[in-house]
Amino acid sequence: MLKGKTPLVIALALGLLAGIIAWSAIKKKEADVRRGWNLVPVVVASQDIPEGTIITFEMINQRSVPEQFVTSSVVKPDSATYVVGQKVLVALQAGDPLLWSQFETTKAAERLSAKVQKKVRAVTIESRSTTSVGGWVRPNDHVDVIGTFLDPQTNENVAVTLLQNVIVLATGKITGTTNVNLIPENQRDYSNITLMVIPEEAEILTLATELGNLTLSLRNEEDVDMIEERGRATISTLLSGERTRVLEQKRREIIQIIKGSAEKSAASGPQ
Repeated sequence: MLKGKTPLVIALALGLLAGIIAWSAIKKKEADVRRGWNLVPVVVASQDIPEGTIITFEMINQRSVPEQFVTSSVVKPDSATYVVGQKVLVALQAGDPLLWSQFETTKAAERLSAKVQKKVRAVTIESRSTTSVGGWVRPNDHVDVIGTFLDPQTNENVAVTLLQNVIVLATGKITGTTNVNLIPENQRDYSNITLMVIPEEAEILTLATELGNLTLSLRNEEDVDMIEERGRATISTLLSGERTRVLEQKRREIIQIIKGSAEKSAASGPQ
């Protein structure tokens, strides 16, 4: 009897296996369909908003949408305060998600001249990633300006620190008060840097730009000490290595002092 039922048992087993495979395939398909449909909140217009309207909190709300439709160009609730008080460039209908590209990138009242202190000047120099600390220089940073030139007397290249502890006023069109969130990421890179200097230093930078290349070195904003004896780096000093060895020892002493101070501060902290 058992022998006669073997084909039936095998058929049932195969059918069960086929059912399990089909069920797994369906579940996988459901998971694929659901993937990316997690809901995330975004900022939307709570009413129709005409073009040129200044946005207020009463005009916006938040709504959850599938995350696959949310990109970096969509305004999130935690950034809503950045668009309030901004003028919308296009008309919006109630329920439309707010996009960063729909707003002015800078406030109309922002003028670079208003940020220049009295008796100082704003001077712009060209910048590349290799001359601006890999693009890490930002508005309000403190930098030193290093120039490399051809010495007419010795006919060799020299590098010298021209200016120290200079404040960066702007990088490209971005200042310290610019709302970067309203600027598309592909427009945040810069090819020039504006520095705030006194008129005489502006003359130095202008001439130095004509004679050679300028590079910025970034410094801590609390480091305001000025180096009196700066010397200069030449090909001769590079090849001899004498000045390099002296400076290396000096660098080690400075770094040890900083590290020791940090450890001392940590050790003397709250017990």
